[in-house]
Amino acid sequence: MAEGMKPALKTIASQPSWVVRNGNVELAVTQLGGHMAPVTFCRNTRKPVRPYYVNPWHAEGHKLDDPVMIPLRGDFFCLPFGDNVMPLGTEQHVCHGEPATRKWSLRDLNPEGRQTTLTLSMKTRLRPGRITKKLTLIEGHNVVYCRHILEGFQGPTPLGHHATLAVPEEERSLLIASSAFKFGMTSPDVVGDPADGNYQSFEIGEKFTDLRKVPLIWKHQPFGDCSAFPARKGFCDILALFKEPSDEPAWMTATNTVENYIWFSLKDAAMQPTTVFWISNCGLHGEPLSGRNRCLGMEDVCGFLATGLVDSVKPNAATRAGIKTAVRLSPRAPTCVNYIQGVVRVPTGFGRTKRVKFDKGKATFFGSRGRKVSARVNHEFLYESM
Repeated sequence: MAEGMKPALKTIASQPSWVVRNGNVELAVTQLGGHMAPVTFCRNTRKPVRPYYVNPWHAEGHKLDDPVMIPLRGDFFCLPFGDNVMPLGTEQHVCHGEPATRKWSLRDLNPEGRQTTLTLSMKTRLRPGRITKKLTLIEGHNVVYCRHILEGFQGPTPLGHHATLAVPEEERSLLIASSAFKFGMTSPDVVGDPADGNYQSFEIGEKFTDLRKVPLIWKHQPFGDCSAFPARKGFCDILALFKEPSDEPAWMTATNTVENYIWFSLKDAAMQPTTVFWISNCGLHGEPLSGRNRCLGMEDVCGFLATGLVDSVKPNAATRAGIKTAVRLSPRAPTCVNYIQGVVRVPTGFGRTKRVKFDKGKATFFGSRGRKVSARVNHEFLYESM
């Protein structure tokens, strides 16, 4: 593969996409919205892993008012992150903003030593600036290293990643774990209005400190367990975990007990302190979801849940607790958002992640039954500049 190679677009699940691969990982990223999926980890083994969700309506020809629903799949970068129903001055953004809904331009596919980097770019219109997306694979690592460089922007905004996982059919077969968080909160807005054919199970705007005990709307069952999915079929909910900066990466893990692997994300909580859960379990009945959508968003962001630009830049329950919900961008200096996603195989019965130990070039995941597995990952990447 020659340096500076520019691959042709390939239609995957109805979307023109660029494909990049090495011995361990193959990923596709859509031209429209820059959505990253499908991604195949462990591709050089007998049991490759495809952890990400791809929407089931992509070939059905729906006319959709919400543009992010057209390519919806895998992970994508959002700016401003959130619903963005309310305008901020003259800025009226669509859900998750231009990077998640407009076409990206290919700049380069550059192999250099053990690394291969796909580079895309976009000039935004509503809040003028330039975004450069770099997706890097390293031989021997079942990891995608994501970097977004923001230049020319001015003012505060929520932003971040919208990783969306496929969920097995078997109840409670995806076990969720998190590094320490300050508090959690359910959505301050209604997520499911039965008048629109949508249903939610969480109380509105309630705080919690344990994923196993999230406030529900039912008096006879006041709490729900959000540490394992799928659960509560027929409902769609949103919650968030708010984390404080630390000397080590903040992490989320999802142990798939059917296929025996961990999907993990690593981030710098100083940049992206919030993890938003979009828990879609057949609870949305409008087109194109039609009561069939099952996925789990594990969305590492800086924002006030999924409320969008206006609520994230003004004082809110998170900022009053000392958690920032917007990044202040300046045209005088670029802002770099680094993020890591990966997969590691685990033995049967590994269970939920209890802790993660970071050594140079390696992360070790400790399971609930005393077992451990290690993944090659350059977590130092999270703190690098351009």
